[in-house]
Amino acid sequence: MEGSYKKNLLQTFITDSNEALDLKLVREPFDVENDETTFKPEMSHQIFGENESIFGYQNLKISLYYTAGKLNTYLGITYKAEVDPKQFDGAIADDVMGAISAKLPPGYMTNLDDFVATLNKEQTFKPFGELLSTYSINKGSATERHFQLYSCTIEEIGFRSYHERLQTFLLWYVDAASFIDVDDDRWRFYLIFEKYPCDGGHRYAICGYATVYLYFAYPNKTRPRISQFLVLPPFQRLGLGAELLNVIYRSFLKDSNILDITVEDPSEEFTRLRDFVDSQNCKKLPSFSKEKLHQGFNAEMVDEAQRDLKINKKQARRVYEILRFQATNLADFEEYRAYRLDVKRRLNIPYQKEASDYKKLQKALNPEELRSTLSTSTKEQRIENLDKQYQMLENEYRHTLERLAAAQ
Repeated sequence: MEGSYKKNLLQTFITDSNEALDLKLVREPFDVENDETTFKPEMSHQIFGENESIFGYQNLKISLYYTAGKLNTYLGITYKAEVDPKQFDGAIADDVMGAISAKLPPGYMTNLDDFVATLNKEQTFKPFGELLSTYSINKGSATERHFQLYSCTIEEIGFRSYHERLQTFLLWYVDAASFIDVDDDRWRFYLIFEKYPCDGGHRYAICGYATVYLYFAYPNKTRPRISQFLVLPPFQRLGLGAELLNVIYRSFLKDSNILDITVEDPSEEFTRLRDFVDSQNCKKLPSFSKEKLHQGFNAEMVDEAQRDLKINKKQARRVYEILRFQATNLADFEEYRAYRLDVKRRLNIPYQKEASDYKKLQKALNPEELRSTLSTSTKEQRIENLDKQYQMLENEYRHTLERLAAAQ
């Protein structure tokens, strides 16, 4: 009975780390106590392990606060009770402060009053780098907001230490996040700030950022690759992601040395954003007109998308499929069937290669060796897999088209 009671009691010392952590971008002292300014992490396994749980505390609350402009940082924890090792066979509480502080650059604060006092310095903060674009929402209304997008390099005075604080957000929102080697001068940084009124003047709050690496492309070109891309939760669903991506694109369009722009391990969310932005931009190109879409994917689309928008061939094909789907009359049996077959022909290419490899191996191996080497799929399995792949794609394309329609 006592063992069961202890076990149940121990369970009360286990906390979901995503629920325990409160993040804030603080503009004024009131924000510290205001629950509406709190936002949560999407993940915490990169700090607290795969189970995303913390042992050793009851009613645990972790506060990780940043001033909205300078990103001065406060880290603190509160809890009702901590597990007693004497009572629970030597069980020790997890070192929460140590786990998080190991990822923070030096200079973070653990005294909340000291943190609030730094808000007086926010008025001197100005964004880093070159202003590339401005963006406004709710123009002419009481809720009008203004944003500015900048680009800079690590050489910008003060930006190195600022970036050290900024990149800590990745741990809570980007899976398999890693801190980049900023000493490599081929990195470019893009930042979004909100310019908001305060005390008769203006201040700036960070909203998100992206990093781009300039890869070499044989023989004498450059291929930028978008590496990290994050719009912070308080600023999501405002159109800032699309604006940031377009600003990155525009910064390279006039450079004849740029071959095309790629993306490193894009998440599902980023893939959807990229599909939307690229489809919106390609719709304006003559080669992506409705008439030409029905004639099939061709070299003119590849060349024009690469030349005018720096979109690579693989992404140009995906955009073609999205826009052709939009141009297809789904009520017309033959037209819809022609579209499905066109997409499935592309999806079938790996299976065709598999069949070709199988024929080559047939000549070199005996039947037993062949069976142990390859697990080829049957025709029925291939058809079933193709149907599943196609249906998943169509669902993704419908999502993009819904957003395109809403943006018109």
